[in-house]
Amino acid sequence: MDLKATFDAIDADSDGYVTEAEIVAHFPQLPAEALGAYATGLDADGDGRYSFEEFSRLLG
Repeated sequence: MDLKATFDAIDADSDGYVTEAEIVAHFPQLPAEALGAYATGLDADGDGRYSFEEFSRLLG
């Protein structure tokens, strides 16, 4: 699965952004502290949601 397909799979409401709630729903085994560490580097503009650009910068 490519990165965009992964992003789209996590983006449950298809609004073009991934939220922490969507990440937790998609990866329930992910520890909260790991998500916090990712979120710190992921949310470049601090709006609490992650665009594909932000997502791909971290995982691409």
